[in-house]
Amino acid sequence: MAQVKPSIPKGTRDFSPVEMAKRNYIFNTIRDVYGLYGYQQIETPSMENLSTLMGKYGEEGDKLLFKILDSGNFLADVKPEELQDGGTAKLAARICEKGLRYDLTVPFARFVVMHQNELAFPFKRYQIQPVWRADRPQKGRYREFFQCDADVVGSDSLLNEVELIQIIDEVFRRFGIRVAIKMNNRKILAGIAEVIGAPELLVDITVAIDKLDKIGLDNVNVELREKGLNEEQIAKLQPIIKLEGENRQKLTTIKQTLSASAVGMKGVEELEYILSKVEKLGGTDCQLDIDLTLARGLNYYTGAIFEVKALDVEMGSITGGGRYDNLTGVFGMPGMSGVGISFGADRIYDVLNQLNLYPTDALQSTQLLFVTFGEAEQDFCLPLLAALRKSGVRTEIYPDARAKMKKQMTYANAKQIPYVVIVGSDEVASGEVSLKNMITGEQVKVKADELVSKFYK
Repeated sequence: MAQVKPSIPKGTRDFSPVEMAKRNYIFNTIRDVYGLYGYQQIETPSMENLSTLMGKYGEEGDKLLFKILDSGNFLADVKPEELQDGGTAKLAARICEKGLRYDLTVPFARFVVMHQNELAFPFKRYQIQPVWRADRPQKGRYREFFQCDADVVGSDSLLNEVELIQIIDEVFRRFGIRVAIKMNNRKILAGIAEVIGAPELLVDITVAIDKLDKIGLDNVNVELREKGLNEEQIAKLQPIIKLEGENRQKLTTIKQTLSASAVGMKGVEELEYILSKVEKLGGTDCQLDIDLTLARGLNYYTGAIFEVKALDVEMGSITGGGRYDNLTGVFGMPGMSGVGISFGADRIYDVLNQLNLYPTDALQSTQLLFVTFGEAEQDFCLPLLAALRKSGVRTEIYPDARAKMKKQMTYANAKQIPYVVIVGSDEVASGEVSLKNMITGEQVKVKADELVSKFYK
C-alpha cells in the first residue's frame, strides 16, 4: 500500500527557519515599539466559548467561525433525523461549545470585562497572536494568520490617537519602509452626508469617492447619480471630492463645507487637535495626510480613522485602526471607549521581501561554527565554544568529529554562517586557530584565548 504524502490544511502555512527569522524580526520590532509607549502584552486562549464569539461579527462573520466539537460523545443527545434535515447551523450550536478566535478584539473585550477590577485604566494593551477564519483561501488571504493589535481603553483623550500615529511612524522608520498614514474622522463623513441632505447614503457616497484615483472625477459623479444623489447634492460634494493642498488647507476647505453640521465640525476639531499635538512632538518621518475618501469600518469606528499604505510597493493597507465606542457593551459593561491599531504582519512581510529590507543580522541564526578533524580537536574547542556562547556569540560545533571538511563547510554555507573556526592537530599544538570569513574568503590565524575579542573586531 502506497504511503500518502502528508499535507496541511488549505489556507495554512509552514514557515522555514529563514521565514521565521523574518517574521520574528517583524514581531520583535513591533513589540519593542509598543513597549516604548507603555503598552503591556496580554494573551488570550486560542479558543473561546461560542457564546463569547457568536453574534459579534454579523451573520457572515458567524459563518466564518471555526467551531470545535465537544469532547466525548457529542452526538448523544442528537436525534437521527436532526442529522439529515440539513440544519447544520442549529446542530453546530448543540454539539459545539467552543470556537477558534476570529480576531483579537472580541477576546480583548471579554478580557477587560473579566479582569476590570485588576486593571489600571486607561489600559494600554498589545497582543500578537494568530486568529482563524473559515474563509475561502486565496492569494494573500489565509485561514490562519497573525494580528498585531494595540489598544487604549478607558480614555477619551485624543492624545492616545497622537501616540498611535507616533507608534506607526516609529515602526516603519525602523523597518525602513516609506509609508503614508491616511487619516480621517467618522464624524466628518457623517457631517458630509448631513450637509447634502443624504445621511442614509453615507456608505454609497464614501464608496464612490474612494474610486476617484481609479476612475476619475466624471465617473465618480456618474456613480453618485446612480446611487440617487441629485445635481445640487453632487455640486456640494465637489470641494470635498477635489480636496487638495496641505493638511491645514484641507481643514479650512472642510470647515467651509461643513459649517452647518455640528457633528462634522466636531470631527474637524478632533483632526486639528491631533495634527497640532503631532507637530508639537516634532512631526513624523512619514507622510501624514488627511484623506476624506478613507472610510474603513463605518459601522464600528466613531472618531478618528487611520490607514497606512506603502509608497514603494503596490499593496493594500498594511496597518489600520481608529476610535470606537462601547467596546465592552456586548458583555454588560457599557461606555468603554477606546482607540486602537493593527499592523498587518503578513503584508509587511511581503513589503520587506519585495524591497529587500531585512537586516542581515536579523536573519542569521549561528554566527560562528567550529570545524574540527577528530575527538582531540573537538575537546580543544569545547572551552572556546563555552566562552563564546557566554559572551553572547551564537556558536555551534559540528557534532560529527569524523566528518570531512567539505561536509562541514557545506553545512556552514547552507546555514549562511558568516564565520568558521578551523581546528586541526597543528592548531591544537600551536594554540592558534584559523578564523575564516565565509563571505569574503579571508582567513587569519588567531590565538585561541583571543578568539572572543578578535571575533568582535
